[in-house]
Amino acid sequence: MSRLQVLLAAFCFGTTGTAQALGPDGIDPVVVGAARIACGGALLVLFALAVRGAAGPRWARGPVLAGAAGVAAYQASFFAAVSDTGVAVGTIVALGSAPALTGALEWAVHGSRPPARWAAATALASAGVALLALAGGAEAGVSALGVGLAVVAGGSYATYTLASKRLLDDGHAPEGVMAALFGLGAVALAPVLLLGDSGWIATGGGLALVLFLGVVPTAVAYVLFARGLRGLQASEAATITLAEPVTAAALGVWVLGERVTGGGALGAALVLGALVLLALRPARPPLRPVAEPA
Repeated sequence: MSRLQVLLAAFCFGTTGTAQALGPDGIDPVVVGAARIACGGALLVLFALAVRGAAGPRWARGPVLAGAAGVAAYQASFFAAVSDTGVAVGTIVALGSAPALTGALEWAVHGSRPPARWAAATALASAGVALLALAGGAEAGVSALGVGLAVVAGGSYATYTLASKRLLDDGHAPEGVMAALFGLGAVALAPVLLLGDSGWIATGGGLALVLFLGVVPTAVAYVLFARGLRGLQASEAATITLAEPVTAAALGVWVLGERVTGGGALGAALVLGALVLLALRPARPPLRPVAEPA
């Protein structure tokens, strides 16, 4: 059930690009990201207040601040990377590095070494993400700064995933964890909305875009993600979310009329194969009969 919840969250994440393509023309992607987090963070806070039960454990300040910083840094660094080094390279480095960085940080911080099956699935899925991104048209110029920003985005994703896992393990409700991280993340990104060109939000299409992004790929997606994360290692959850670019590619074909090349189809197949590998449960060794006493 935990894997299914994270997979459904990844499907929701994958709607972001299509929604933005159907929104108003000429809008700043960084402002879109800030508006998404502001709307989604507000909805998560309201939802957490609505389902709030008995008082939970005390909040650990370090994981809360680290997770909120990860939420805000991911939005800024990912969109900056894509702007600097192109969609293909930025997507490959950010999405491809996130599971590996999550596994490495999880091992370093908690001493929890990811299993070999996770490593194989992550390598397979990362190769698939690379093919999917390159199938969309590789950029001619690769910027070292852009690649560095994309790695920062992957590290930011790893940071808020591990922070979320720590808070969930402490006994906090998934809704409360997401509300805390995204609420504070929205506050950190508020200057982007105040200083950037956000007039398009007041239009019908702009408002519809922000509401959709706030509800589906943010509020709903991250509640599902947090609930699934309770029963998984952070590294495994990060790998499962690589289903996001497959969803985005499928929606691009069905909704936007885009064409998929052979490389793109192979990339999607590799990611799906990695998800199947993660879903398979390792065989248990046969039980040895207990010798009866003489």
